[in-house]
Amino acid sequence: MKIIHKAAAELFGTFWLVFGGCGSAVLAAKFLDSANPNVNLGIGFVGVALAFGLTVLTMAYAIGHISGCHLNPAVSIGLVVGGRLPVRDLIPYIFAQVLGAIAGAGVLYLIASGKSGFQLSDGLASNGYGEHSPGGYSLQAAFITEAVLTFFFLFIILGATDKRSPIGFAGLPIGLGLTLILLIGIPVTNLSVNPARSTGPALYVGGWAIEQLWLFWVAPILGAILAGIVYPFIAGSPDDER
Repeated sequence: MKIIHKAAAELFGTFWLVFGGCGSAVLAAKFLDSANPNVNLGIGFVGVALAFGLTVLTMAYAIGHISGCHLNPAVSIGLVVGGRLPVRDLIPYIFAQVLGAIAGAGVLYLIASGKSGFQLSDGLASNGYGEHSPGGYSLQAAFITEAVLTFFFLFIILGATDKRSPIGFAGLPIGLGLTLILLIGIPVTNLSVNPARSTGPALYVGGWAIEQLWLFWVAPILGAILAGIVYPFIAGSPDDER
């Protein structure tokens, strides 16, 4: 498969992740009944977590055979460290992922801004810490959350896509794994574990979202690199079993 095809798949896949996941947070997480403002018909944290998981699950089967369905610079970097992705593919993958995330956030902005009272200052599902954390969590808590949950996300990916794992089912544990870590981390940072997903909305929100964006690159990448080292050490080589 040519790199142009892989990069295009990553672009459209990451668009879907940001538009679907962040879109569920912006458009559907809280939806008040017009007849009874005290009734919230929205999907809440659980629904948003499930939406992100479904974007990955659906794209895993749509483009997994083309690009591997990374949709995430941290995942791509971790897979390079783990020996699953050629180094030469890394920059095209990351470029496509970030571009797809920006496009997905842009379309979401166009839709969300069509509602009276919409304000970019509400965040467009941007990730943040301190006063911009949904639960008011500190920078330290946010960094640990992003690093640890990215580590386990990539650990799941490496295990699910191991040649010794059942063939054809990798999308299920990966999508459900993302759902689980979002259920844990949304209250802390709106959970990223994905620098591209963070970058897309942040570029439109500007200000604090850009200032805090560094954490959502550094922490996920560190967690992914560690997983790329640890999983091969634990799993060993298929040749070791002979």
